[in-house]
Amino acid sequence: MGSYSIGEALNLLMERSHWKPKVFALRMSQEWEEITGKTIARYTRSVNMQGKTLVIYTDVAPLKQELQFGKEQLIARINEYFNERVVEDIVVK
Repeated sequence: MGSYSIGEALNLLMERSHWKPKVFALRMSQEWEEITGKTIARYTRSVNMQGKTLVIYTDVAPLKQELQFGKEQLIARINEYFNERVVEDIVVK
């Protein structure tokens, strides 16, 4: 048996127990303002993860359009924030 750091052991536990996607989804909803900024966070109703697809709910039409146009940039920002490929696609509703 090899020796692991506490961080490595926790990552291994999360991967093997399939908790990692749930942890990312929870962090995404809790840290949404920090990831996107106050303006976008204020006008989004909720964010949910469905697999590697992020579903963003908003009632503001201009924001929907802005999020559609900036999808790739937002995906890159989120993945950079988590230092992992967490989101592959975004759906705006």
